[in-house]
Amino acid sequence: MKAATLATQRPRDAKLLIVDAAGGIAHAPRLQLAEHLQPGDLLVANDAATLPASLRGVHGPSRTTIEVRLAGRRSLAVDDVREFTAIVFGAGDHHTRTEDRVAPPPLRAGDALMLGPLRATVLRTLAHPRLVALRFDGTPDAIWAGIARHGKPIQYAHLAEPLALWDVWTLIVDAAGGIAHAPRLQLAEHLQPGDLPVAFEPPSAGFVLDWALLGALKRRGIGFATLTHAAGISSTGDAALDARLPFDEPYHLSAATVQAIARTQAMGSRVVALGTTVTRALEHAAARSGGMRAGDGLADQRIVAGTPLRIVDAIVSGTHEPGTSHYELLRAFASDAVLRRASAALDRHGYRTHEFGDSVLIERRSAIGGLLARHHRLDARDDVFDRGVLGHAGAAADLTVEHVGLFARDD
Repeated sequence: MKAATLATQRPRDAKLLIVDAAGGIAHAPRLQLAEHLQPGDLLVANDAATLPASLRGVHGPSRTTIEVRLAGRRSLAVDDVREFTAIVFGAGDHHTRTEDRVAPPPLRAGDALMLGPLRATVLRTLAHPRLVALRFDGTPDAIWAGIARHGKPIQYAHLAEPLALWDVWTLIVDAAGGIAHAPRLQLAEHLQPGDLPVAFEPPSAGFVLDWALLGALKRRGIGFATLTHAAGISSTGDAALDARLPFDEPYHLSAATVQAIARTQAMGSRVVALGTTVTRALEHAAARSGGMRAGDGLADQRIVAGTPLRIVDAIVSGTHEPGTSHYELLRAFASDAVLRRASAALDRHGYRTHEFGDSVLIERRSAIGGLLARHHRLDARDDVFDRGVLGHAGAAADLTVEHVGLFARDD
């Protein structure tokens, strides 16, 4: 696969590779996603906005330049914003591949980190010289304001142009949010989980969403629901750290979403996760004592080959390379043999990868052996890609999100 090098959430030529429950492979324009879902399905998306989680600054003891990438926290609570897990890099920026970045100076408990208007203290290293727990000084409001003013979206070398915050916010971010007025110093008291950015990198599977798709879902009788999940970082540049991904990620399930899932399952219809973060949150919630319920949770599990899926019947995701934590999660949906064939098809047909790339729709594998014949028939479609199915331009609303409040930007 080739990297998507432009920060365009919904390119008109975006592709969709479809893997059905029997292992058959087909291709379509991504604009036609709704046509490849079934009436009665429920599509669940992650509505988390993305933090500008890259903070440049200085390591106090050595006076050397560093970049701190915030990578985790314990909850989505608005006032629980002092302590983070973070990855620390030495000098450099996103133009250098993450794996080639200079190491930071030796980090020790008590080290001060000056990060623009923010000051943080290293609490401890976390079994790796670049992974730390840190604590910000100041009130929650001051910390939020400092991150908003000084932070930048985490970015990788395959994108040449610097990312703006609006590049990484999905259409559904705070779609139902209202506006209220309160003294600035009381900001944290008036906000709820999800009202401020909580994802460390964008839940980019949600980039497919626009009003045209939402309208198509409604016309086909497909439900739509959301949850809030603090999507983590996708790469640290270090093989040992990457093997520990994903880190623990907090999430919030609303009562409306839990009820929609229960209704969908009662009708014998499918729950379709829009992204790996949605899958992780739903499956963690379902595995808790007493089953899925509304409220907060901390997804601390790894979903891999052989992990039983209690809720999610299909996933819409980006295109992921073998060996990544996202690809490992896809192994819970399809066999290694099927995923190898899918990867070969992605390469053969020029699909784009990374957060602004193309998409896959993978149905959970069927346990019914009688579907194998259908698998062989559908797989033949992969050999007739040249029919021009991806040439369909279609029409899609390319909408923008107006960002207000602390995270508005004028640069």
